[in-house]
Amino acid sequence: MAAGALTLWLMGQPLFCRCGQIALWSGDIWSNQNSQQFADPYSFTHITHGVLFFWALYALRHRLDLSSRLLIATVIEVSWEIAENTPFIINRYREATISLDYVGDSVLNSTFDVLFCILGFAIASRVSGRVAFAGVVATEVVLALTIRDSLLLNIIMLVAPVAAIREWQAVR
Repeated sequence: MAAGALTLWLMGQPLFCRCGQIALWSGDIWSNQNSQQFADPYSFTHITHGVLFFWALYALRHRLDLSSRLLIATVIEVSWEIAENTPFIINRYREATISLDYVGDSVLNSTFDVLFCILGFAIASRVSGRVAFAGVVATEVVLALTIRDSLLLNIIMLVAPVAAIREWQAVR
């Protein structure tokens, strides 16, 4: 995590929100504080990352203990955080999604995104698959209803944008 944070800082991402404020929560995805504070609505998608990584790595449970699989999941998440903050992905968000003013994550937000992923992994390791699945579905539905975005919608819009989704997401 420290290497990821240092990499982001060396890439030019700010340590904290350029707005000069530090807050635990930024609920307005349209504000300049989105992806800049400790947590925001997208933090829940990082919990989902952790659940999905737990499931994806579950097949390795006979070869790797839980802490080794958690380390792999953490490395994947840190790698995503670095990739997500490259000019290519930042520009892709601007072009294909409703995030027209997206500037990437602050190092603070990115670090906490990794911690939320670890939380998701830990939750998935302690609850039944059905409970974890229900949590993922509930998270996707609640985010879609409250911010008109979710992990699934985010992936769709990054990979193969759909004009109807973008129009629906643009409604405030």
